[in-house]
Amino acid sequence: MNAITIITILAFISTMFFIFWRPKGINEAIPSTIGAVVVILSGNITMINILDISSKVSGAAITIISTLVMAIVLESFGFFYWVTAALANYSRGSGIRLFWLTNLLCFLMTIFFNNDGSILITTPILILLLKNFHLKNHQKIPYLMSGALIATASSAPIGVSNIVNLIALKIIGMDLYLQTTMMFIPATMGLLFLSGMLFVIFYKDIPKKLPNITFSFDFKDKPPHPLQIEPLTTENKKRTNVMKWILIFVFVIRISLFIASYIGIPIEIVAVTGSLILLAWRWYYLKISPKDMFSKTPWHIFMFAFTMYILIYGLNNIGLTDTLVKYFEPMINGSLFKASLFMGGLLTLLSNMFNNHPALMIGTLALTNMGLDPITVKTVYLANIIGSDIGSLLLPIGTLATLIWMHILKREKIKLSWFTYFKATVIVIPPTVIFTLLALYAWIEIFFNGQAK
Repeated sequence: MNAITIITILAFISTMFFIFWRPKGINEAIPSTIGAVVVILSGNITMINILDISSKVSGAAITIISTLVMAIVLESFGFFYWVTAALANYSRGSGIRLFWLTNLLCFLMTIFFNNDGSILITTPILILLLKNFHLKNHQKIPYLMSGALIATASSAPIGVSNIVNLIALKIIGMDLYLQTTMMFIPATMGLLFLSGMLFVIFYKDIPKKLPNITFSFDFKDKPPHPLQIEPLTTENKKRTNVMKWILIFVFVIRISLFIASYIGIPIEIVAVTGSLILLAWRWYYLKISPKDMFSKTPWHIFMFAFTMYILIYGLNNIGLTDTLVKYFEPMINGSLFKASLFMGGLLTLLSNMFNNHPALMIGTLALTNMGLDPITVKTVYLANIIGSDIGSLLLPIGTLATLIWMHILKREKIKLSWFTYFKATVIVIPPTVIFTLLALYAWIEIFFNGQAK
């Protein structure tokens, strides 16, 4: 084992250690950047490699950042607090109804934005809502935990809800439209299965009746607060109508991403255009300059994705993917069914060991070197997504989103140990992964009949 190999392996292990630990709450992009610099200085990564990485990462990062800009614009209009008040009122005093509405909200936030953004948006709102209902700690867990699991797993149905999924799509050479056509139905079935299992295991802790509180929301206030119903003012009605039109616009932009991908237009162009229009809309209506985007936009997403991919590329250059191909190719060739189950299980294991970002990148690079036929490559890639987006939820370290979620709970003094988390996930995640992989295989066999190109 030469010096470059040793340095690359140590850089990767050290980077993952500090990402999981996050001493003093440091941004995950800092250790990944330091690790990437070490790998570059070791001579393992060439300028050609860096240019290749840039071409694969830049479009995905721009798309995700543009999506988060849209979320920030909606926040300026008070949209998320408005949704919170609506969520409370539509539950009509039923804890069970609130459970399903919570899952629906978290699913939609991820579909419209992305998984990390969904966690950051929905978790504080749910905590605020549950505090207003004066629920005990164990009564809050069903809503918070199911919401977090659904929000994170909901990045599986469409590739645009997760930056690493978008990067992997670029590597595979698969457009967003085909990925969604092949994946949306089986992944959504998996999410429904997961929701059902979560409902069963949490049923005894879900309060059957909630306090009789009506939430109203004055747009001049931040967060929703328990009040008696008050007539909506003209200004509030006007703001509500504007928010509805903005939501319709965001939906149109989301659909446009798939159309653009289908006809060969870079989706980041559509995403940037949509975010610029929303910024102009906000500037005109609320008189808020776009300058605040420079401080509110999480630019570190691009740096994190770019530097993590440098680390994975470094592992690839020292022969990691060749080793994976050597040992796993015989297990994948010959049977689409076996290949799907095997790779989905492998990515579940790797994601819970190393986090799903590097796991999916490693799995995708290995997949492209196995010499598989097109339908097998695409199906096994989707099985990888199921393992990295759903299977990774077995442990809190499996995704950055769950780590962020645990940090928010701790900050808000909501008690949830890793053991409590694992007691639930060990019951629901393995069956959900298997069910979703079987649904994917059946969907491909029945509706594509091996014809996906």
